Amino acid sequence: MSAQPPIEPLVRAHLAVEPVVRGIHPEQFGLPTPCTEWSVRDILGHLTGLNQVFVALLTGQAPPPRGQDPLGDDPIGAYLDSAAALEAAFGQPGALERVFTGPLGDATGAERMKIRIYDLLAHGWDLAQATGQHLEVPDDVAEASWEFARTQLGDGPRAHRFREPQPVDDDAPAIDRLVAFLGRPLEGPTRP
Repeated sequence: MSAQPPIEPLVRAHLAVEPVVRGIHPEQFGLPTPCTEWSVRDILGHLTGLNQVFVALLTGQAPPPRGQDPLGDDPIGAYLDSAAALEAAFGQPGALERVFTGPLGDATGAERMKIRIYDLLAHGWDLAQATGQHLEVPDDVAEASWEFARTQLGDGPRAHRFREPQPVDDDAPAIDRLVAFLGRPLEGPTRP
């Protein structure tokens, strides 16, 4: 039995979110999402832009200019391209072991990859909720993400990054526990 490639959790998270992204119709870009400040297009822009920022960080390039629209005329294609570039950047030899300095401090590539995964899964869930789709996440990937997010964020102030944790059953699926921990209500008009 061979060992899992180190970036396998990221690849599996991308594979879970990709059908949701591909299932978004252009007329849905303006729809509201459970991440109430952002529309569907805003979330796609956030995911794509942060992927580009992480690629720049991991490869030693200058980050994309602030305020630039990362989606252009092909939001779905831009997201998919950025996801592939992110996997390639994290897959570089030594990328997971190196320490990178960013706005939130120092972290190894492995820690930064885990941050990208929980952000990706939470926003993939937002996109699925907003567009009436279902996000199918491997439970082990969601469970690992939830555990990392709890460790990384703890009970401290959320500093405008996430809302306060929402109620969720202890035996709920791991993706529900993750998004509730990151401030998404599991009941209400955004949940099909």
